[in-house]
Amino acid sequence: MQTERAGNRSGSPAEARVPEDLAVVVDARGSIMVWSDGARRLLGYGAAEIVGRAVSELLAADLPESTRRHVADGQRWAGEVALRHRDGDRVVVRLRGTPLTDAGRGRLWLVSGTAPAHTARRAEHGALALWDLTLSQLPVPVAVYDREARLVAANEVMTQVMGRTEEEMKGLTLWEIQPTWPFDEYDRLQREVLRTGEMIFHEERGRAPGETRTHAWSMFMSPLKDETGAVQGLSATVFDTTEQSWARRRLAVLNDASLRIGSTLDVARTADELAEVAVSGFADFVTVDLLESVALGDEPEPLPSAAPVTVRRTAQRSVLEGCPESVVPSGETTFYPVGTLPVRMLAAGRGARHLPGDPEMREWIRSSPARAESVTKHMIHSVMMVPLRARGVTLGLVHFLRHRTPEPFSEDDLLLAEEIVARAAVSVDNARRYTRERRTALALQRSLLPDRPPELAAMEVAYRYLPTGSGAEVGGDWFDVIPLSGARVALVVGDVVGHGIQASATMGRLRTAVRTLADVDLAPDELLTQLDDLVLRLDREEGPEVRGRSAEASGQVGATCLYAVYDPVSRHCTMARAGHPQPALVTPDGGVRFLDLPAGPPLGLGGLPFEAAEVRLEENSLLALYTDGLIGAADHDIEVGLGLLRQALSSPADALEETCDQVLRTMLAGRPTDDIVLMLARTAALGAGQVHTWRLPPDPAAVARARKLAGGQLAAWGLTEAAFATELIVSELVTNALRYGGAPIELRLIRDSTLICEVSDGSNTAPHLRRARVFDEGGRGLLLVAQLSDRWGTRQTPTGKTIWAEQPLPAETSL
Repeated sequence: MQTERAGNRSGSPAEARVPEDLAVVVDARGSIMVWSDGARRLLGYGAAEIVGRAVSELLAADLPESTRRHVADGQRWAGEVALRHRDGDRVVVRLRGTPLTDAGRGRLWLVSGTAPAHTARRAEHGALALWDLTLSQLPVPVAVYDREARLVAANEVMTQVMGRTEEEMKGLTLWEIQPTWPFDEYDRLQREVLRTGEMIFHEERGRAPGETRTHAWSMFMSPLKDETGAVQGLSATVFDTTEQSWARRRLAVLNDASLRIGSTLDVARTADELAEVAVSGFADFVTVDLLESVALGDEPEPLPSAAPVTVRRTAQRSVLEGCPESVVPSGETTFYPVGTLPVRMLAAGRGARHLPGDPEMREWIRSSPARAESVTKHMIHSVMMVPLRARGVTLGLVHFLRHRTPEPFSEDDLLLAEEIVARAAVSVDNARRYTRERRTALALQRSLLPDRPPELAAMEVAYRYLPTGSGAEVGGDWFDVIPLSGARVALVVGDVVGHGIQASATMGRLRTAVRTLADVDLAPDELLTQLDDLVLRLDREEGPEVRGRSAEASGQVGATCLYAVYDPVSRHCTMARAGHPQPALVTPDGGVRFLDLPAGPPLGLGGLPFEAAEVRLEENSLLALYTDGLIGAADHDIEVGLGLLRQALSSPADALEETCDQVLRTMLAGRPTDDIVLMLARTAALGAGQVHTWRLPPDPAAVARARKLAGGQLAAWGLTEAAFATELIVSELVTNALRYGGAPIELRLIRDSTLICEVSDGSNTAPHLRRARVFDEGGRGLLLVAQLSDRWGTRQTPTGKTIWAEQPLPAETSL
């Protein structure tokens, strides 16, 4: 390659910076007639050896087309001309040609000019040689282009990148050298540099013509200007930033993984997030196989040593739509045969890279014809297997594959995969633990709630229980329907503060307590008083550490509750509430109102009274009991929720089940943020023909009269088969009332789903069973009643007590 020379070859470096004057006279034939001393200093030729020679011998390159045209027409011209120094170096000089006329009417040319400053700065031959060597041997691609964006020179590295020699590319634009993308863009950017005179920095990722792998390139396109600031060309310097690009990409993948993996406490979603991050970052196809026990939310089972390992394909992602590479659909179980590569990877607990040609990998591929076909069809050429491990326990195996990315996985890729898998494994384990705890809490909660509404003559009941659908734990909402004596029914709805297993366990204890207290027929206000004492005791027993509260929070609200007792005979409903939302009543004519019951303090405060209220309900009235999760929402307050509930109940359907669904559709716009209980009860009434009551005098003769009245009523009801046992029960209960009670004494028979016999007296003393001695004359009455009836008991009344006994009806006469 020829090198450019400075104008001053013999002067000092300071002198070399001064442009040299050049003056030459050329005759019409192109021969040199006059040679100045400046020309000698610039090109090294003395006048004696150059005068008479053709000027074309000094040219190092053809004259530009415009210059040749002006010379042929005899017009003035100016421009840069490449000349050859005496020692063979190339010297670029800015020349001016002026036509002259000699005495013989021939044309002479006066050619004068100066060496450009950038040429003068390279005056010394040794410095010029070093400069050329530096450019040609730079370890980065460098190329120089003229004002028409045509290649002038390129170093060796650039020729390797382009896949062509310098001679093949010289004089061509980039688009002419490589008429494909992205060289059209490079050509456009070069012309912008030549037009604006401003440097451009450009980054590109792609494959160069002389390369087989994808690179990241950083390009500097810089203008080359002369001493006047005019752009004479441009240089292009290219840096291979592939490794830095991959490093940035790996950091981006790690950052993406930390932000996206573990956004929910759902095992499948967490596994899918892992696959999604890997495919968008560095892999072409990813599968996440979890051990079957982990996918179900259970504790990971030990890996079997002599049996296949069962896994579930929990997630898979691909750069190709639909994951055509997969041979196992998402959600299905598969197994790793004994001794295969995945089993060994699970046992080792460490990730590794593999090629399809590796013996172990080849064995694994051939174990499934479908897998072998997929590897061949999609040209899978690189595989990584990384076990999912968290807290020292193996949860599954992640497969990373490449088929569209030409480079195989590197050691850095393996480190990256292990890092994101380790992060995902903790999230998967957290989700698994949460799933197990939530399932346990739900199972506990559901086991403590009624399976189905009981069949009752007093009312028809339907309910809905919706545990929260968010990431929060299950709560402590509960409800119950409790049959009471005298065909009465108790309805209970409550809500324990808090979530999780602890709240569910507390709910179960309160529900059991309510059932126990209901069995002794306590009035609603008295029952809530007893329940309040129980919550206080539980609060003291658990302590703040168990509850997760501070010691000062000991007096915080423990639960709310609403307790109602409906009597189908009197059609009275007695209710009391402890900090619970008021119930809604829908009358038979369609009117909706919220019952204004005394609010009462929440359970757990202690020392405050509860008040009961009594409401007379018409037959076919609809009573709605619920927890605050139904009317409370993030986007509206309680009053708006009550308005929505009123609207939902204003036109109830004939079927209670359909009405429940109608209410939930109206109230819930999305997933509930808290547990919800909704219980609807449509009241019925026992007709006059089903209940008969007699007032008895406090006289021993009343026993015989009571037996006769009972027998006659049973005959009228067609229950003569039950007459003997009923008369014995009536006799014993009336005798007991006469002996231990007092006036007023009342006998009542109720024909419901069972035959109920009740005797009331004016004493508050509760009877109890006792074992009579051999020679005792009494003490056997209640024992006889217990043996003749299915169940019996006693309840307090405003005027004393009532002892009752229930007998089953004959099958053919049951209501």
